[in-house]
Amino acid sequence: MEINASQQTAVSDSYEPLIAPRNTSAKGPGLQSDFIFEEIGRRIKGVGGQLVKKVNAVFQWDIMNGGKIVAQWTLDLKSGSGQLYPGASHEPANTVFILSEHDFMELALGKIKPQKAFLTGKVKVKGNILLGQKLEMILKEYAKI
Repeated sequence: MEINASQQTAVSDSYEPLIAPRNTSAKGPGLQSDFIFEEIGRRIKGVGGQLVKKVNAVFQWDIMNGGKIVAQWTLDLKSGSGQLYPGASHEPANTVFILSEHDFMELALGKIKPQKAFLTGKVKVKGNILLGQKLEMILKEYAKI
C-alpha cells in the first residue's frame, strides 16, 4: 500500500499522545524544585521556632526560565515559628536568590557548591549575602535532602 503526501499530512496532523506530558497539573507545569521546597518546608516544621531565633531573616527564591520567573518560594525565619510558602515574600525579604531551575537542582543535589554558583554567575543574590551563608549552614543541619 502506497501513502501519498496528503495522507501522510492527515495522519501526522491527527496524532495525539496517549500519555499526558510529565510534570503538568491543573495549575500549570510542575517543577522539580517544588518538591525540594515542599520537603524543606516539611522538615523544618518541627524546628521552625529554633530557626527563627537563630536566623531572624526572610529568604526568597526566584526560579527563572528564559528570563522570566516561573516559581517563587519564601522561607520566613523571622516571625512566629517560621514557615515556607510558595510565592513572593509577604514582607521585604532580607535575601533574594535568583537562579534557574537547573541550577537550583544542581545546588540542592550537592552537584555544585553555593559559593561557586555565586562566583560563576549561576546564582544572583539581592540583599544580605551573608545571611545566605548562614542559611546554608542551617539547611545542612536541619533539612538534609
